[in-house]
Amino acid sequence: MSAVPRWALLSAAGAPLFLIGGWTLAQAAQPDGFDPIRQTISALAAADADHRWIMTVGLAGLGICHLATALGLVTAAPAGRGLLALGGLATVVLVAFPQHPGGGSTTHVVAAGVAFVALAVWPALAVPHRAAPTVPRRAAPSLDRVRRDPPDGSAPRVRWAALAVTAVLLGLLGWFAVEFFTDGPRIGLTERLVAAAEAVVPLAAVLAALASGRRPGPSARR
Repeated sequence: MSAVPRWALLSAAGAPLFLIGGWTLAQAAQPDGFDPIRQTISALAAADADHRWIMTVGLAGLGICHLATALGLVTAAPAGRGLLALGGLATVVLVAFPQHPGGGSTTHVVAAGVAFVALAVWPALAVPHRAAPTVPRRAAPSLDRVRRDPPDGSAPRVRWAALAVTAVLLGLLGWFAVEFFTDGPRIGLTERLVAAAEAVVPLAAVLAALASGRRPGPSARR
C-alpha cells in the first residue's frame, strides 16, 4: 500500500480542473474581442476584468491544490515538495495582488515568475536519493543470496524521467518568457501551455506514487 494518502489524488486532479476550467469559463464571460492567444490568464482576473471572480477562484484553487499535494506527496524528496509548495504559495500571492488596469503589478509579476519557475523545477528535485543498503555482520551467511538479488533498476529511470519533464517545462517557460519580454503575439498561448503542463505534472507524480505502492517488491514477486 502506498504511503501517499488518497486525498492527494483529489488535490492533484483539482489543480488542472481549477486552472483550465477557470480560464474556459472566464473567457466565455468576457465581452467580444478577448483574444486568448494574445492576452494572458492574469487579464481574466485583473481588477478591471468582467466577472474576474471566476479566474480568481480558479487561480486560488490551483494554488491551494498545489499546497495540499505537496503536503501529501510524502514519497517525494523534501526539496521537490518544498518547491511545489512554493509554487502553490506564490500562486495564492499573485491572486491577492491582481493585475492593475492598463498595466501590471510588480508583486503580481514577481509572484507569477516565482510560481512558474518553482513549478517547472520541482520534478527534477523530487526523486529521493536512496542510500545503498548495508548488510549487518550477523547476516553474513546470507551474503551470497543478497548479492544474487538484482538491484531495483527503476530509480535511474525515474530520475531521468523527472529530468526530462523539467527540461520540457523549462523549454515551454522559456518560450513564454521570450513572448512576454518581446511583447510577442502568442503571450496568452504560451502561458496557457506552460501553466497547463505544470498543473498536470503533480497529478502524474501522485498517480505514479500510488501505482508504485501497489506493486510488489522483488522479494514479494519471488
